[in-house]
Amino acid sequence: MSEVSWREVAPGVHVRRHEELKLNCGLVVGEQRALVVDTRSFHRQGSDLLRAVREITDLELVVVNTHAHFDHCFGNAAFRDSQIYAHSGAADDLLRTGEHQRRQVVEHLRSTDREDIARDVEATEIVLPFYLVEEDTAIDLGGREVELLYAGRGHTDHDLAVAVPDAGVVFAGDLVEEGADPAMEDAFPMEWAATLEALLERPAGVLSETWVPGHGRVVDRSFVQEQAALLGRLAETFTEVLAGRPTGVDALASAARGLGLEDHTLRQAAVRALELRSGPTS
Repeated sequence: MSEVSWREVAPGVHVRRHEELKLNCGLVVGEQRALVVDTRSFHRQGSDLLRAVREITDLELVVVNTHAHFDHCFGNAAFRDSQIYAHSGAADDLLRTGEHQRRQVVEHLRSTDREDIARDVEATEIVLPFYLVEEDTAIDLGGREVELLYAGRGHTDHDLAVAVPDAGVVFAGDLVEEGADPAMEDAFPMEWAATLEALLERPAGVLSETWVPGHGRVVDRSFVQEQAALLGRLAETFTEVLAGRPTGVDALASAARGLGLEDHTLRQAAVRALELRSGPTS
């Protein structure tokens, strides 16, 4: 599997975009420590990322998981000697859903004739993040401070963004998606726009012109603003429909069809909106 090498998007701030899932991982280098953003999908991929990190720095490493989906954190097994940060909700979610995620991934890999990778995923230990935050938190890397930002519910209920204020860079995780629609399976479609807007309005967000999505190409602030506006229009449409007579997934998705999102995205968003409206989600 071919890999894309590190791209330095600001002094000491690097992005590694992987061919598999177009996943972005990050590296922020300070004077005393370096911070890794997300760890990939299984132990071998995490080890590959660790080797790539060591091509740039031999400093002590700190790791941040932006959220608890397998492609961002199952590589933790290769970084178990490092401090691994995440939102407390990510640890809870990974503990609750990790094995289910593994089964789904393995089933998909086997159905697409990738038995070797399926076995790798099966053999990967799920390592939970253990430095847990619930609000904005600063991490000192020596001569450089990184901010872990929690702005609310969006792609999940526990998305962390990683801001590097002195470089004007934000690693947004899957709160921002480039090259594909925002993923709605575990999302909060009625709240996502407000969360992105709050992130844009954080002091570090206001200062940042370079935004690294969880997947796809690095984007600018205007891209994030446009995605927030799109998600806002989706929420407004759903709100209008839900204010009327009782409705189902088909009607809700159909009402939003002119926004430019794929049908499967609209249906997933509709399912989530109706689930969340009917009662609290676990």
